[in-house]
Amino acid sequence: MSLGLTEIALILVVVLVLFGGKRIPELAKALGKAQYEYKKAKEMLETEAKDFKDSVEKAAQKEDEKSEKK
Repeated sequence: MSLGLTEIALILVVVLVLFGGKRIPELAKALGKAQYEYKKAKEMLETEAKDFKDSVEKAAQKEDEKSEKK
């Protein structure tokens, strides 16, 4: 489901009426900051998950090597 030109124009008019011309740049800046913070947090979580997975795999491998020696 994609938006057509008419729907986008209607949304822009409603936003302009609700927030006024002066507030739109502030809202766009806040939205940009929120998007940046979201991406940063997502990357951090992905890195932590990968590190955790690697440490678990390494511990399991050591455990396997230990059990093979016995």
